[in-house]
Amino acid sequence: MPSSTEDGDIVVGGIFPVSNKQNHLSASFEKEPPDATCNGFDMRAFRWTQVMIFAINEINSDSTLLPNISLGYRIFDSCASPTNTLRAALMLLSDPNGDNSTVQCQPPVSALIAESGSSQSMALAGTFGPFNLPMVSYFSTCACLSDKSKYPTFFRTIPSDFHQAKALAFLVKRFGWEWIGTLQSDNDYGRNGLSAFMSEVKKLGVCIAFTGTVLRTYPQNKILEVVDMIKMSTVKVILAFVPEGDVYPVMEEIVRQNITGIQWIASEAWITAARPSTAEMFKSFGGTIGFSVRKMAIPKLQNFLTNISPYSNPGAAFVGRFWETLVGCKPFHHLSVSSNIPVCRGDETPDLTSVFFNVTQLRVSYNVYKAVYTIAHAIHRLIFCNWNSPREKCLNASQINPNLVTSQLRQVKFVDEFGETVFFDKNGDLPPSYDIINWQLRQGEVQHVTVGYFSTSAEAAYELVIREDDIRWSTGRVVPQAVCSELCPTGTRRAPIKGRPSCCFDCVPCADGTITNQTGALDCTPCPEEYWSNEERSRCILKYIEVLSFTETLGIILMAVSLVGASLTLSTAVVFLLFRHTPLVRANNAELSALLLFSLFLCFLCPLTFIAPPTAWSCMLRHTAFAVTFALCISCVLGKTLVVITAFRATLPGATKFGPVQQRVIVYSCTVVQVFICILWLTITPPYPQKRHNNRKIIVECNTGSDTAFYAVLGYIGFLAGICLVLAFLARKLPDNFNEAKFITFSMLVFCAVWITFIPAYVSSPGKYTVAVEIFAILSSAFGLLVCIFAPKCYIIIFHSEKNTRQHVMGKVPKTGL
Repeated sequence: MPSSTEDGDIVVGGIFPVSNKQNHLSASFEKEPPDATCNGFDMRAFRWTQVMIFAINEINSDSTLLPNISLGYRIFDSCASPTNTLRAALMLLSDPNGDNSTVQCQPPVSALIAESGSSQSMALAGTFGPFNLPMVSYFSTCACLSDKSKYPTFFRTIPSDFHQAKALAFLVKRFGWEWIGTLQSDNDYGRNGLSAFMSEVKKLGVCIAFTGTVLRTYPQNKILEVVDMIKMSTVKVILAFVPEGDVYPVMEEIVRQNITGIQWIASEAWITAARPSTAEMFKSFGGTIGFSVRKMAIPKLQNFLTNISPYSNPGAAFVGRFWETLVGCKPFHHLSVSSNIPVCRGDETPDLTSVFFNVTQLRVSYNVYKAVYTIAHAIHRLIFCNWNSPREKCLNASQINPNLVTSQLRQVKFVDEFGETVFFDKNGDLPPSYDIINWQLRQGEVQHVTVGYFSTSAEAAYELVIREDDIRWSTGRVVPQAVCSELCPTGTRRAPIKGRPSCCFDCVPCADGTITNQTGALDCTPCPEEYWSNEERSRCILKYIEVLSFTETLGIILMAVSLVGASLTLSTAVVFLLFRHTPLVRANNAELSALLLFSLFLCFLCPLTFIAPPTAWSCMLRHTAFAVTFALCISCVLGKTLVVITAFRATLPGATKFGPVQQRVIVYSCTVVQVFICILWLTITPPYPQKRHNNRKIIVECNTGSDTAFYAVLGYIGFLAGICLVLAFLARKLPDNFNEAKFITFSMLVFCAVWITFIPAYVSSPGKYTVAVEIFAILSSAFGLLVCIFAPKCYIIIFHSEKNTRQHVMGKVPKTGL
């Protein structure tokens, strides 16, 4: 297994995925398996190894941090494989000289810088944690590694995915994305990271349309399944919580099939990776946005990187493959690197404009740099334990062991030369701090443009700052939409679709009386009692008050009819008054006629109390006035009926005369009964005004108070009318000169017909029409009485005065036969 080694007083181990894929091993168990082989060369991981070497050289040349002590290193390739990572770690812990009898069985390395993949780090930390070997990772972000009960000696210089999941959830919430797809790698990094993200966005109501699983070692058919899933889905935003090596095969297939129009969200593992950041990939992945660890510039590093050459150090590990990748030829003393690439002449020079030599935007490389320095500061604390006298040593280099380094790493805190404070929290993590990166194409090259940041404030609250105007989306300047269903407009609410996620819904109009005044409402809000929803169901409006008033057409008509009836009654009374000495008027009992006309006049005026908004007094007045006036009216008719009958019987022997006194007794006694009923009604449960809410209107009406009393009043009037009808019917065949019985019979028929039809019409009429029906019944019955009883007489008095003579009236008296 290739390695890069440098001796020192204290040795630090390093494991990096310089090769990005381990070849499959087929073990037959019949012979010794072959050595593991790896493919691919990761320039970024190779730079990490060089940063570690650079940092160690820098520390060794520093006369204050570890004076007179040299740090050495042993660096191995993990091939991005957990098994190969363990193999590399075991080789690190073995004596490079083959002597396994080290003093106190201490490993030859005091600390380990590893690894990039979370699965690899979990394998290492779980294996060597019980032996107190400190391990500082530069790129393993799985939140599971913060569990100190499982990984007590694990530290890292990159924030945990616990914070990245929150940052991604903040991002999704910021742009209102509710319907997204996800990709995860089939390892601990992908599964744990995506699980943390999903638990965060679930609180925000975000739905996951699908979850595709990828891995760099998957066969092509599995990659195609994931790509087909993306093609068939309607999502326009996809989060890929995947390392760069795992996502790259999927990206290649997406570009090959020319799938565009998707906004990609990248995890920190691939957002700044160089391999996918090409103009060709930009066709499908332009506008990608994601989080990356904060960048830093290390100017001194550039000179170190430009001096890497297979000719200056022929035995250096990985340098031959680096040269082959960067220059395009294999050094003549590294002929085993590849057989298909020409041999170098020896005068080739690398392209210094390559991103490999750009030291102004270092992210993971800076994490490696910090990891080396944290270990150096921990060792410094052990050797110079008396802080008041830094030169007083507590331990010498030979006494340093992993257990002591672990204890000091938990307490280390320093400010590096770039002004950043470096320390570990109780979980061995750094405080979260991310840049928001956006892929933009500038001058034909993909640039990782910083458009904001995510970090914790002084109060330990999360802070997301985005410069939206600087972002270039997959859709250009327009923020992509990511919804399963469009936001419901105002006046509608969301109705879930059975069998679909909560983000997929139908928009259902709000019911009457409820509204939504904002888009995307889950429920409709009922309007207050005095309000009702408008036609659009977007706001509450005051209900209109429905009451029969003098200003509306119906009220004006009824008032006019009422006044006409009252005027006709007064006119009739004037006619009777002017012709009071004529035989026809004298023959019709002037006192009863006057009293009947007076009661009819009151009956015609009674509807005026039913019009206009009701009050407590008007409610009591309208019902009692109606009851008493009609009782008086029918009592007068009853008196006239009895007068007709007794007038006929007066011509018979032994007949009792029905004089004025008896007439008054009948009229007033019948009326007093109704007055007594009304007094009981007003005393016990009088009518009162009430508001009845009915959809868009408030019906202001008079509640009868007691239905029993109301129907008792109507029943009594009906009882009187019934007696009148029967008596008048029995007297209908009296001689013609007493033919008033016929008119009374007809008037009572009209009266009873009106009030019989009134009851069902009254019950079934809505709102103000209930009052209108009652007024119509009053006016109809009053007109029936006025017309049937008095119209014939007025007709004779005015138009046929020749019949208004005593002889003519007496001529109609039937002969007695005597």
